[in-house]
Parts: sequence; structure tokens; C-alpha cells
Amino acid sequence: MFTGIIEAIGRIEKIEKDGTNAIFWISSPIAHELKIDQSVSHNGVCLTIDALEEERSRVTAIAETLQKTNLESWKVGDKVNLERCMLLNGRLDGHIVQGHVDCRATCIAKRDRQGSWEFRFRFPEEFAAFVIEKGSISINGTSLTIFDVSENEFTVAIIPYTYTHTTFSDTEEGTLVNIEFDLIGKYVNRIAQVKGMQ
Repeated sequence: MFTGIIEAIGRIEKIEKDGTNAIFWISSPIAHELKIDQSVSHNGVCLTIDALEEERSRVTAIAETLQKTNLESWKVGDKVNLERCMLLNGRLDGHIVQGHVDCRATCIAKRDRQGSWEFRFRFPEEFAAFVIEKGSISINGTSLTIFDVSENEFTVAIIPYTYTHTTFSDTEEGTLVNIEFDLIGKYVNRIAQVKGMQ
């Protein structure tokens, strides 16, 4: 379980293939604090640390993960948002994020507002029920509030700190991002569906 508050930016150092799996070696300022078998959010995807070496860690993504996220487009040198799992005795500064990506979205606009940035994203229409005005969303693992919602588009505003301490500074029109919709909204939607079947 995560909060969507990014701790550090990692950099992909090496990518290996093992059958249908992809293995990523990632350097980061928190690598020396990680432990094998620890869950870490990588661009919003919960992955298990399976090896450590100096200032880098290794994770493995299976075919299912590659198909549903933007990990399949990762390249050596790419930056990655990192967050370790939340502590139960700490503040929940963002919102509850599982690290289970629901879909990918595409950045369709980036606007410099002279003090902040606005990004507009387009997502698959089948997820429209989970997107509400002023609702929470996780984009590449970052907890954000959405506005200007249409059937399959929404906008987020990024403050300077978030812009420079996450991968949003590298996000441009056409960039694919990982989306996790609000957990509470997904449960409410499921309850309504089940009641409608009765």
C-alpha cells in the first residue's frame, strides 16, 4: 500500500529479458535503504525488489504487468518515480494507492501556466465511471487531484515541487502513463453493479 507521494527518482540502468519477463536494474538515491522482497512502487506499479547491487536494485515484471502498464516502453536512461510502501504510523499525505495499475493513459496536452503546469490525459472510455471532478487519481504513482473531466479525458495541475521531484518534467504530449483509479470509487462502482444484478 502506498500514498502517491514520490520519494525519489530512479534511472533505468539495464534491461534484460527472461522469457516473457522483463528485468530492470534501477539506480536511485534510496537503493541502499531497500531490502530484498520489499515492495516498491515504480511509476505506480508495485514491484518486488529481488536483488541489490551497490546503488541499484533489480525488479522483474511479468507479461501481464508489461501489457497493462507503460513498462514495456521503458528504455535505458528513462527516469522512474519511486515510493516505498507506507508506514502505518505515518501520515497519509496523498491517498490510498495499491500499486495495481488499471490502465494506461496518453498525455494529449501540456501547458505552462507560469508557476504551475497543466497536463491533460486521455484514457479508455470503459473507465469513465471512476473519474470524477476533484477526485483522486494516481498517475505514474503520483497522487493528484483531477478537474475539467469529460467522458474520457481529465486535467491535473502540477506545482513546481512535484514537477521537479517526479517524472512530470519529462512528460510531453504523446507520453504514456500508468493510471490507478481511486480504490473507494472502484468499490462503490462494483457494489452498484452487483445491486443492479439482483
